[in-house]
Amino acid sequence: MLDEPRSGRLAAWGNALIAGLAAPDDAAQEVIAGDSAHRMAGLPGESAPVGLTLGLGRLRALGVTGLRVALPVPGHPLGLSGPPEFNARAMAAGEAVVAVGGPPIGFVPEVTEVGPRGDVHVGVEWQCLEVRDAPPADVPSLGEAERELAEALRDATAALARLDVAGAGPAAQAALEAYRARAERGREVLAPGYPPRAVRVLELAQRVGALVAIATAAQSEHGGAVSASEIAARAELLRPVERTARRAQVAAYNAYVEESERRRG
Repeated sequence: MLDEPRSGRLAAWGNALIAGLAAPDDAAQEVIAGDSAHRMAGLPGESAPVGLTLGLGRLRALGVTGLRVALPVPGHPLGLSGPPEFNARAMAAGEAVVAVGGPPIGFVPEVTEVGPRGDVHVGVEWQCLEVRDAPPADVPSLGEAERELAEALRDATAALARLDVAGAGPAAQAALEAYRARAERGREVLAPGYPPRAVRVLELAQRVGALVAIATAAQSEHGGAVSASEIAARAELLRPVERTARRAQVAAYNAYVEESERRRG
């Protein structure tokens, strides 16, 4: 969770485009970010994969009113609502986007990398699949997510202290330096149209997720651990913290749809 998920960028900037707050080309470029190209395959009315600009425009023409994010892991189908085929593919990818309004469709990214080390070109094809029109699994409201994150941040900080990251190996040290550099650099999160509270929740969720990644790296290198039972106990401590951070990320990305639904009553 040190990096923004592609599904988050697609949902955030897709929502900005749908709301008329971002131009199609600008929204597509924000979604692509550091990748080489994104395409959408299987869209209703399209016989072949199309570029992201055309694909996002097609969604608006189909009557889609918003996009939700899912960040599932085995045992936790966060943000999913079925059917099994879509859930399985989303679970394998670790992320998905589900359309709200319009036809019941969702998107799972298929990522390909081509080229030698140091010159890798990353392509993404968003596979459009049928989804079940039902509430997403285990997604909190923005307010719930913000309350849960405060406790999760304390737990993650405590885990780092117990794991003695300062004495851990190179993977934990690299993760720690990457987190510090990212925090110092700062960056824009989400997209136009999102409430400030969603931005705040997403930033905090990513911070908690980064701390969990650092603690996990230290754990794998046995930094500060003295026994297998202690390693297992600390992994058990990190698991609910990571889950809380993922739930909060989803709540932040989905805040646009949540707010739209609230206004409609």
